[in-house]
Amino acid sequence: MLSFPGFSCYLWTTLSNVKTMGGPGIALLSGYPGIPVFFHNKRAIMSNDLTHQRLGYWGGLALMVSVLMGCGSSSEPGAPSASSSASSANEATAIFFDDFNYADYAAFEANGWRTRTETGHPGIPGATWSGQGLSFHHDIADTHQGAVRMSSVTDGTGANTRHTQFCHARKYREGTYAARVFFRDEPTYGPDGDEVIQTFYAISPLKAPMDKDYSETDFEYLPNGGWGHPEKPAMWVTSWDTFQLEPWTKVNEFTRKEGSYAGWRTLVLTVMDNQVRYYVDGALFATHSSQVYPEDFMSINFNLWFVPKGADGSEGALDSTGLREYQEDVDWVFHQAGVALSTQDVESLVVEFRRQGVAYTDAVPEQNPPLPSPCGL
Repeated sequence: MLSFPGFSCYLWTTLSNVKTMGGPGIALLSGYPGIPVFFHNKRAIMSNDLTHQRLGYWGGLALMVSVLMGCGSSSEPGAPSASSSASSANEATAIFFDDFNYADYAAFEANGWRTRTETGHPGIPGATWSGQGLSFHHDIADTHQGAVRMSSVTDGTGANTRHTQFCHARKYREGTYAARVFFRDEPTYGPDGDEVIQTFYAISPLKAPMDKDYSETDFEYLPNGGWGHPEKPAMWVTSWDTFQLEPWTKVNEFTRKEGSYAGWRTLVLTVMDNQVRYYVDGALFATHSSQVYPEDFMSINFNLWFVPKGADGSEGALDSTGLREYQEDVDWVFHQAGVALSTQDVESLVVEFRRQGVAYTDAVPEQNPPLPSPCGL
């Protein structure tokens, strides 16, 4: 059988049930509408909004297809199995992937993305949040077909500060989150030294101060330090139980590691089995406990913002009136519900999507009814 991460179970169908779709190496199974089958060296990968499964070898006129609902899943040999219930199997095989190959904002928005325009926390008071800082580029080195870029600017004042954020639907909880992100240690132009935060995270709304259902999981890179550790670059990962803004009170677990993370980084987060695990370039960065395990559905977000002076001991903006700009690029983003995949697993799936020309797919179901998805968190 083809090694397709997380699945091993069987169903039989005949070759006559396979229909070609949209080009060589892609097919549809009759009776399973919307399930693309990716063929590679007489093997295949099948996917749809309910199931991603392994396919076996061609055998005479028969194609063996693995589809059994309720099969176990794991990211590594010996890892705990997922629930055997049908609902867990459905959840475990829902995949979202975006290669950020866009010509314009309209296509980006049509695939469920929004840019933040709501002012307020976090960041420098009085700053704007605007889609003006979002752009699409097809000539970025070491990408497949380009990336989406965030560009945020400041001169240290709220009036001349523009933060940038974009968000996807609030429908993600347990499973694997991943993104390939380009971090920078220096501004594109202008004086260096602002405490700036470059992120990839998932978050739910805070329904009330100290709301116990609040959920948030963060990758945050601070190239110029911050939060009481000035000047020293560091990666922070934080899992939140809850918080309130006034007076500032927080319940979370965090891990901080000093050093530059400039350049392309593959960030993987797994939310499974009452543990939250963070990986950077395939290496385990942190494990956080059940005390901060996400309890509510979250949206996927990226943002780039400047830390205000005094926030958790931060020194804030550089003492300069010169305008400066920081940027963060995102090559791709991925989520698979209900399974904890390794970085290698995720990267293999990205390669297969690209080989088949799949720039975007979203098989993660909305809640019923769909949850409000504010892009201001």
